[in-house]
Amino acid sequence: MPRSLKSGRLQLLKHPLRPVTLSLALSLAALALPAYGQSVPTDGSVLPFPAEPMKGAAKPRLQDSTMEWPTAPQRLPENAPNILIVLLDDVGFGISEAFGGEVRTPTLTRLAGEGISFTGFNTTSICSPTRASLLTGRNHTRVGSGTIAERAVAFDGYTGVIPKTAATVAEVLKNYGYHTSAFGKWHNTPATETTAIGPKDRWPNAYGFEHFYGFLGGETSQWEPRLTENYDAVEPPHDDPKYHLTEDMVDKALKWLDDSRAFDPDKPFMMYWAPGGVHGPHHIFPEWADKYKGKFAGGWDAYRERTYKRQLEKGIIPADTKLTERDPTMASWDSIPEAQRPFQERLMELFAGFVEHTDTQVGRLIDGMEQRGLKDNTLIFYIFGDNGSSSEGQQGSISELLAQNNIANTVDQQIAALEKIGGLSALGTGRTDNMYHAGWAWAGGTPFKGTKLMASYFGGTRNPMVVSWPGRIKHDGKVREQFHHVVDIAPTIYDILKIKPPTAVNGYEQMPIDGTSLAYTFGDADAQPQKKEQFFDNNGSRGLYLDGWFAGTAGPFIPWDTPGSAKRVANWDSAKDQWQLYDLRTDFSQATDLATQNPQKLEEMKKRFLGVAEENKDFPIGAGNWLRLHPEDRIKSEYDKWTFSQTTRRMPEFAAPGVGRESNSVKIDAEFGENANGVLYAVGGAAGGLSVYMEDGRLVYEYNMMIIENYQARTEKIPAGKHQIEIVTSIPKPAGPAEVVITVDGKEAARTTVARTVAAAFTATESFDVGADLGSPVSQAYFDKRPFEFDGKIGEVKVELSN
Repeated sequence: MPRSLKSGRLQLLKHPLRPVTLSLALSLAALALPAYGQSVPTDGSVLPFPAEPMKGAAKPRLQDSTMEWPTAPQRLPENAPNILIVLLDDVGFGISEAFGGEVRTPTLTRLAGEGISFTGFNTTSICSPTRASLLTGRNHTRVGSGTIAERAVAFDGYTGVIPKTAATVAEVLKNYGYHTSAFGKWHNTPATETTAIGPKDRWPNAYGFEHFYGFLGGETSQWEPRLTENYDAVEPPHDDPKYHLTEDMVDKALKWLDDSRAFDPDKPFMMYWAPGGVHGPHHIFPEWADKYKGKFAGGWDAYRERTYKRQLEKGIIPADTKLTERDPTMASWDSIPEAQRPFQERLMELFAGFVEHTDTQVGRLIDGMEQRGLKDNTLIFYIFGDNGSSSEGQQGSISELLAQNNIANTVDQQIAALEKIGGLSALGTGRTDNMYHAGWAWAGGTPFKGTKLMASYFGGTRNPMVVSWPGRIKHDGKVREQFHHVVDIAPTIYDILKIKPPTAVNGYEQMPIDGTSLAYTFGDADAQPQKKEQFFDNNGSRGLYLDGWFAGTAGPFIPWDTPGSAKRVANWDSAKDQWQLYDLRTDFSQATDLATQNPQKLEEMKKRFLGVAEENKDFPIGAGNWLRLHPEDRIKSEYDKWTFSQTTRRMPEFAAPGVGRESNSVKIDAEFGENANGVLYAVGGAAGGLSVYMEDGRLVYEYNMMIIENYQARTEKIPAGKHQIEIVTSIPKPAGPAEVVITVDGKEAARTTVARTVAAAFTATESFDVGADLGSPVSQAYFDKRPFEFDGKIGEVKVELSN
């Protein structure tokens, strides 16, 4: 969309494809809806079901008429189960004790002992795509979700928009009589459509969920989460030392169940419970991390060896499975300097504590269901991760978006910055957005190669899953090794409920389901695999599963080395990638490449991959890397002028003016008291952001450069009364230096130079706020006084981008 000079007061933000989508929707609606007077099918092929005709007789005279309500049709099997889908975030195959790892997971372990475990279950290797496939039963690129919502680009498979032609399982089940709810992480709404003004037809409630409580973006602080309840922004309790988002999610979910039982007890429910745990930042109470003190002193290489041995002993992996080698680009534990090891160990302890805490909260939810008499007829899918463990912490990080912004730094630099805000004890608190070293993520994917973001290796895509349904699924002590994928969950639910996927929903003709039901495995661990094919692609790391074979190539992006990947991506040609070939029937861990021994098979699968990729709107291959080459094309508001008031709050960073990354001017008309205090405007949080605030009468401009650097400018005291403040920022190129000049009533009052700026974003879900700094506070100066509301009056704040 060409840039245009538009202005307005928080006017509607449009996704670039919205006009096209509306036109397409109207066309499809015309195709799907029956003509006037034509009956609507009652077999569920077209949803919603038509209204039942009244049974009475309507005569001209009231006394001659009879009134009788129709009997509600029974569209579900008798005693249809409740359905609980639990989806954890960023956890690899070798983390849980139930799958050979060293982190206690009492709930996953208990459910594995009651139900059945899957060791051949796969995801897409990344957040939004996995969630889109899970909810729709379609491949991620087919439903516009080839990358995360914040990195959407204008290719059909990468728009970040799930089309209404791919109805979610929640939408279908709601039409069949289920009550539906979603709690926690959503991450399937365009990043520019998450403001209070919407549009909201791509929020969870518009995709079939009658109730939503959680966060719309990809991650959030566990201490000060940016929460949404249905269509409204809500705030967590301020300064409650016992508050944690995952615990809050359990409380809200059980409250919803109580409402459901009280108001409509005969209806089954579907609940999608997807915590932020254990995506970064790894925020957890210290006592949970302290349980693991000293447990990881041997480092990630030793952890991997121990886990592999246990996996063999427990029968989690086949006896002939080989342990794959560490990639040469990834650091060994032996190479970590002795002085840095306490930092690296504590990061892993925090991660482990976060995992155990998250799993324990899943247990509290299930225990609550049992106490309410609901568990016995609840079908539970516990998917232990939406992708493999995340290596986005690179060399260990106190501010995880350093990597996404491709900001060069060293571990020593981070440790030095950490010391200024409390040292190791600050890790896991709201003062940092900590992420562990990529070596721990690799170890968490034992026995596989790769990590999150790598769709060619099972370290990115293979996640544990446990299915429990007391009374219907019997524990037989055998793992299910059949190859399956997150795209298979929706068709499994339809299969169990004897629902034929509809051909039209809400006027939209539906695209075919891509997944294959895995219900056939419930009663037979040795059943022949019914899934024949599955394609994968993320950032050009791609592959194809076909009848027991897997062909793939890693692509140009190395998740644990974002700076080093820049040149690789810039020079990459997908047609020249070297592919590997694995026979999964005898090679569980992708350890033995057969490409040279069987070139004909490899060429056959490469050709088939291109055909499947084209069918699934995956072209151009590697479209997820576009913004790494062209950061200026990031999805953002179409406006370049705004006028805000003192009540402007919770404007998500991706929809807000880029005051920290683009040239701009900000004009503030305000009335100040004597020794004024409080925030005038702020964007971001403690791990990175920009804040302009008053401190005892002095105006302070602070650029928190992802904790590792901090730049400030301070004026002299501003006398009480009305004043106009102007802050002019010049940033010549993405990530370039910024020259900042502050004037008060037309006279220069302060200036500073910011040596480097963020190219993409300070945070994933923090917001632009006027008159306060909601959520995670940008500045340590008012950390203990947040949200540090301005004690004067702001008339208006005018922001104009000048690039």
